[in-house]
Amino acid sequence: MRNAGPPGSSGEGRTEVLRIAAFRLFWTATTIRAFGSAIANVAFQVLIVTVVAATPAQIGILNALGVAPYLFLGFIIGALMDRWNRQRTLVLTSIGRAVVFALIPVLLLLGHLDFWSLAAIMLTLGVLTLFAQSAEQPFVPQIVPRSSLVSANARLGQSETVAGTAGPAAGGALLTLVGAPLIFVFEAVIHAVSAVLQSRIRVTESAPAPRRAGRHIGHDIVEGMRFTYRHKTLRPLALSVHVWFLGNSIVATVFAVFALRELGMPAWAYGIAVAVGGVGGFLGAIIAPAVGERIGAGRAILVGRSLTVVPWLLLAVVPLSSATTMTVLLVIVSIAQFLFGLAMGVEDANDISYRQAIAPDAIQGRMNATIRTTNRIVFFFGALGAGVLATWLGYAASLGVAAAVFAVAALVIVFSPLRNARHGEAGV
Repeated sequence: MRNAGPPGSSGEGRTEVLRIAAFRLFWTATTIRAFGSAIANVAFQVLIVTVVAATPAQIGILNALGVAPYLFLGFIIGALMDRWNRQRTLVLTSIGRAVVFALIPVLLLLGHLDFWSLAAIMLTLGVLTLFAQSAEQPFVPQIVPRSSLVSANARLGQSETVAGTAGPAAGGALLTLVGAPLIFVFEAVIHAVSAVLQSRIRVTESAPAPRRAGRHIGHDIVEGMRFTYRHKTLRPLALSVHVWFLGNSIVATVFAVFALRELGMPAWAYGIAVAVGGVGGFLGAIIAPAVGERIGAGRAILVGRSLTVVPWLLLAVVPLSSATTMTVLLVIVSIAQFLFGLAMGVEDANDISYRQAIAPDAIQGRMNATIRTTNRIVFFFGALGAGVLATWLGYAASLGVAAAVFAVAALVIVFSPLRNARHGEAGV
C-alpha cells in the first residue's frame, strides 16, 4: 500500500496550506503553469488562424485532439497512477511539455509549422497533460493533511481562476509586443521551472502492493469503476457531476454564439462579462472552505449545483435581443457569468476535496480517472448534440435546456446520502 498521507492527515485541525512547504512548492508550480498556459492558448489560436490558416474542419480536429487522449487513454492512465510514482510523473511531464513548447519557435523560424506538425504538437501536449492531471489530484492528499484539502483545492482554484481571467489579456498584449515565438520560449521556461519546483517537494510514496497472479491493468480499471459507482456517496457525486458536464457541454457550445451573434455583443463587452465570471469564480473559491465547514461537503456541493441553474435560466427567460441596449445586455450577461463562476468556485473545491479524502490512496488514481474520463466522454458527445439542439430550438431555448440539466444534477444530490456528507468523515 502507498502511504496514507502526510502527518496530521487525520485528527489535526485545518492548517494554512501555504505554510506547508511541499504544498507551497506544488501551488507555485501549478500557478505559474496555469498563467503560462492561459497566455499560450492565445498564441495557439493566432497560430491556427494566421500561420497555419486552418479551415473550420481543421480547427475542429485540432480542438478535438486536446480531448482525444482522455477518451482513449483516461482509464488506463488513471490506473497507472495508482502504481507509478506521482511526483516523478509530474516532473517528467513538465519536462516533456517544456521540450514540446521549445520546438514550436524552432518550427516557426524554419518555416516548418503546418497543420500536421501542429496537430502532432497538440496531441502530444494532450497526452502529457492527461498524465499530469491524472497524477495531480491523487498527489495532493500526499502533501496536505486531509483536514486541509478543501483549503488546498480552494487555493488551486483561485490561482486557476485568476490565470484564466488575466492570462488571455496578458497573452494578447505579449503577442503584440514580442510575437508568438518568444511566447512559446517563455512557456517552455515556465514548464522547466515547474519541473524544478516539483522535484524539490519532499514526499515519500511507497510502492503499491504487487498484483495477484492472473490480474492485469484491466482488472485495476474495473476495480476503480466498481469502487466509484458502488460507493454510497461517491456514486451520486459521480453521477451528479456527469450530468453537470452534459449541461456544461451545451453551455460551452451555445453561450458564446448566443452572446456574440444573436445578442450582438461586441468583443469588448463579451470579454468584460467573461472577466466578471472570473471574479465570481475567485470569490467562490475563497468562501468554499468556510461553506464546506459550516454546512458540510454534500450541502456545499448542492449549493453550487443549484446555483448553476440560475444564470442559464436567467438568460433563457429574459427577453434579450440585438435590440436590447448594450448597458442592459452587459449587466445581465455579466450577472449570469458571475453566478456561474461563483457556483463553480464553491462546488469545485468541496467536490474534489471530498473525493480525495473519502477514497483510499491506493485507488485515488482510478477513482479520479473514472469520474474525469466519463466527464470528458459526456462532454464530447454532449457538445456534438448541442449543435443540433441549438439549430432545432434556438440559442436561448438551448440555454433553458442546459438549466434543466443542471437542475437534474442538483436533484441527484438531494435524493442521495451525499446530501448529508461532511468533510472529515471516514468509512463512508
